[in-house]
Amino acid sequence: MRRSLDLLYDAAAWLAALAMIGVLVMVLASVLGRLLNFNLPGTDAYAGYCMAAAGFLALAHTLKKNEHIRVSLIIGRLTGGARRGLEMWALTAAVFLSGLFAWFSIRLVWLSRVYNDMSTANDATPLWIPQLSMAIGTAVLFIAFVDEWVLELRGERSHADESEEALHNE
Repeated sequence: MRRSLDLLYDAAAWLAALAMIGVLVMVLASVLGRLLNFNLPGTDAYAGYCMAAAGFLALAHTLKKNEHIRVSLIIGRLTGGARRGLEMWALTAAVFLSGLFAWFSIRLVWLSRVYNDMSTANDATPLWIPQLSMAIGTAVLFIAFVDEWVLELRGERSHADESEEALHNE
């Protein structure tokens, strides 16, 4: 099961990386179009879609690599049962909120498909297509938070220590 979950998180991260390449391609196409006097309609919209896809698809992988911003002012001072209790409370809230986010993202895709919502930009893309990356990204984030919750419940979750966490600040 661990291997499958890690594969899921890595696959989402690779899709996020491809979306970042998509942003690069769309921006370059737009710039070259302006320089060489030709127009590629929709490049700005597609760059935006790719940027949103990159952000949402990378959420779970970032969480699992302990790279999310985390305020540890209180929890860093706690030990033992108090720390574990606060961790469980925070993870329970995260599971709940990410579950709601995933549910409403998936619902948005479904409703956009049902009502045939189209982009108002000149690309006229059916909106459910770019919204799909948000739904997938939030669903994988929900799975990652459930994974973290179960690991914490079993006492198998690794905690970044204070010195390691300080390395991630910029």
